[in-house]
Amino acid sequence: MTDSVATERAPTWRDSDLWFDFCRSPVAIGAVAVTLLLFVTAIGAPWLAPYNVVDPPKFNVVDARLVPGATGLFGDRYLLGTDPQGRDLLSAMMYGLRTSLLVGFGSICLAALVGITLGLVSGYFGGFIGAAIMRIADVQLSFPAILVALLIDGITRTVMTRDVHEKLAVPVLILAIAASYWVQYARTVRSLVLVERDREYVLAAKVTGVGTGRILFSHILPNVTGPVLVIATINLSLAILTEATLSFLGVGVPPGQPSLGSLVRIGNEYLFSGDWWISILPGAVLVALCLAVNLLGDWLRDALNPKLAGT
Repeated sequence: MTDSVATERAPTWRDSDLWFDFCRSPVAIGAVAVTLLLFVTAIGAPWLAPYNVVDPPKFNVVDARLVPGATGLFGDRYLLGTDPQGRDLLSAMMYGLRTSLLVGFGSICLAALVGITLGLVSGYFGGFIGAAIMRIADVQLSFPAILVALLIDGITRTVMTRDVHEKLAVPVLILAIAASYWVQYARTVRSLVLVERDREYVLAAKVTGVGTGRILFSHILPNVTGPVLVIATINLSLAILTEATLSFLGVGVPPGQPSLGSLVRIGNEYLFSGDWWISILPGAVLVALCLAVNLLGDWLRDALNPKLAGT
């Protein structure tokens, strides 16, 4: 006898409420499209860039400060012009976007790792350990993020030689920016853990003899990832802006390694000479990237917590 009961189709990610909300939000779709376009451009910079702008001996100084669309002395075509070093600005922006995203992602991942771990420990155990972590976080909050990053960068410049610091400039930037943003993750995770640790599923896990580490990372952590994901999305744009600010101040990446902030700084010196493209175009890409990421973060916040919609 044949079975007449139809087998139900297993739900997929396309059936989720988050995907439904995303498809109904033109702002989210546009933000994701712009973000993905810039990400692909940054990742594919070594293959998509028309010229090599990371090897100083290949810079063509005679073609310096050419206007967008100009042709160089040797017939090279520069779609967005050149900078004062003779680098193709389009290629420099691609590589600069790559550097800015690398620093932004690296610092946010490191800050989230440290902040989530400390937040879990502080919220679950409490007592002296929790109080000590939160007092350190309170002290951290009293210093602006850019000041902490400048302090760490200054210390590394003091203990390292110039050549070593230039080689480790990107890891130092990641460490400096991560040290400024871990507090938000720790405080948010701690407040959520204080609620989750008294829930029935945690008490049941304790009764059945589940270890503390498994309770923290297998049971509690998945239930607090929503707010953490929102914080990470919004902090990504802040980390990119912090890197751009440090590079603009001349304490970011080395001079030979382009970033959006360093390109804006170089162009700022020639802005009143009429060479507007050197500063304006990288600045526009920086604004577009941060705006797209912020809009994506705002949508994600509203989608994960509809009660906050419109705030």
